Amino acid sequence: MATVVVRGNRVFLENGDVVPATVLVKDGTIEEVRTGQACEAEVSDVPVIDCHDLLVMPGIVDSHVHVNEPGRTDWEGYETATKAAAAGGITTITDMPLNSIPSTTTMDAFNFKMEHAKNQCYVDVAFWGGVVPGNQFELKPMINAGIAGFKCFLIFSGVDEFPHVTEDDLHKAMKQLQGTDSVLLFHAEVDGTEPDVSSLDPIQYDTFLKSRPCSMENEAIKLVAKVCLQYKVPCHIVHLSSSEALPIIQEARAQGAPLTVETCHHYLSLAAETIPNGATQYKCCPPIREQSNQDKLWQAIKSGDIDMVVSDHSPCTANLKLLEQGDFMAAWGGISSLQFGLSLFWTNAQKHGFSLQDVHRLMCQQTAKLSGLTNRKGCIKEGMDADFVVWDPSGHLKIDKSMIEHKNKVTPYLGQTLQGVVHKTIVRGNVVFDKGVHSEKALGQFMFRNHQKESGVAKL
Repeated sequence: MATVVVRGNRVFLENGDVVPATVLVKDGTIEEVRTGQACEAEVSDVPVIDCHDLLVMPGIVDSHVHVNEPGRTDWEGYETATKAAAAGGITTITDMPLNSIPSTTTMDAFNFKMEHAKNQCYVDVAFWGGVVPGNQFELKPMINAGIAGFKCFLIFSGVDEFPHVTEDDLHKAMKQLQGTDSVLLFHAEVDGTEPDVSSLDPIQYDTFLKSRPCSMENEAIKLVAKVCLQYKVPCHIVHLSSSEALPIIQEARAQGAPLTVETCHHYLSLAAETIPNGATQYKCCPPIREQSNQDKLWQAIKSGDIDMVVSDHSPCTANLKLLEQGDFMAAWGGISSLQFGLSLFWTNAQKHGFSLQDVHRLMCQQTAKLSGLTNRKGCIKEGMDADFVVWDPSGHLKIDKSMIEHKNKVTPYLGQTLQGVVHKTIVRGNVVFDKGVHSEKALGQFMFRNHQKESGVAKL
């Protein structure tokens, strides 16, 4: 017997069709999907969420989010991050191992992070671990505990407690990851090809852009391709910015490298030519590049060379952005966009000929797969979690500070008008966001990689 019913005239099915349907949910799981108009008598004794003509899609899975708790909760935290996610139609986030203190590089740190997240999460949360020099023997215990996978940096991470790895460190980690189903994520930039910009004006965006050239990404991705091919461990390039690296990725895949790639909303919606000097809210690493580069990223999404689109939500306190000084070289790098990812992508994707089916693939299915959650997340079918975003793809919203759920309201998107308005977000059959109002209780759960439902959940 269903415990709740979700129905509407526009329900996005597993095969990509959008049809009238009724979804019967039992204890948080989709029990049955009935296409066609609902039969009132059969669901008369069950609470019904009637979505009418709004689009009912699988909830968005954002696999690249920096929550920063514990340790830097003035930057963000589980309550504010997951409320922002819920307001944006995101039903699952995968939290990065930094910039929390401690970083999630040991089993103890993983447990400590989960203890802090308890009773705070409004959407479901999975976790990435970290690879740092000397922690290779910590990886398998975290894999056994269900961590989604691991991230490393090939360049200074920005925080001392998460040091970057050398090629020798990568070999040690890869040997531990071989034979598991885990994945290693790479912040793919390396030092050595950047010019000296110390004599240039740090307030000009072009100075910062020159300081992080495409060559830094290109050389790093050559190394990623090399170790990926050597060990055949699944590898993933986070926040690809340089379109110049695409041929390297194509060649590695042609040789059999199990390599996936993401890019981010800011690389697809912002361009260097339009960033004002001193506007440090636009700073991130790798940097937002020229419009011609952005055009090639869109082409790579269409061709399948880029697998998914994520937020890389990386907030900080306003003072670290140095907004008054406008110093791009000294300001913290990171862009806050978690709440607006669906609208950002949809606004720009339509201009490039993308469909709702592409949104589903790039922001639900592929991100769930990367996080090891395809047995629970990413599509509307029997046996999956009853996670839905109920939204109006033709509606419009203007971003102002009063609507922002992120703890710190600094974002380059302030004042922008976007297409696509989230009305409801439903996590395992529970309405966690409804037209500006969050659920009274935090109803999120922890998600663990490829675990069965009975063992893959920690209640908060």
